[in-house]
Amino acid sequence: MAGLQHTVVIAAPPERVWAVLVDVERWPERIPTVDSVERLDDGPLAVGSRTRLRQPRFSPAVWTVTELTDGASFTWESKTSGVTVVASHNVEQHPDGSRLTLALTVSGLLAGVGWLMTKSLTTRYVETEAASIKAAAESS
Repeated sequence: MAGLQHTVVIAAPPERVWAVLVDVERWPERIPTVDSVERLDDGPLAVGSRTRLRQPRFSPAVWTVTELTDGASFTWESKTSGVTVVASHNVEQHPDGSRLTLALTVSGLLAGVGWLMTKSLTTRYVETEAASIKAAAESS
């Protein structure tokens, strides 16, 4: 299983980081690696929530929340033919505020080839997303 993990320390309390993180509808205005977000259901993120996400150079993907611990973490997954991508978002208390960890795993029949083709771009996107969430939380 291929994947990556990226962690940043944010000078903001976990509640503020969490609020920025789960406000996925505002990701396009906060995160340059996200072109558009369309929630496919109403209400706050919860297990089973679905969101269509469009990013530059990737096909639109529907992400389904599979785990959520309010105020601390959520995991969602997207499945396409032969590939499953699982992305986790974790916020923890840190002496300097909060620690945000974004992780991504790719599995499935076509995952190896797909990961070789997208690893560099995906790594840049995850790093940009963490930096963007940091900036939004610290400026709130």
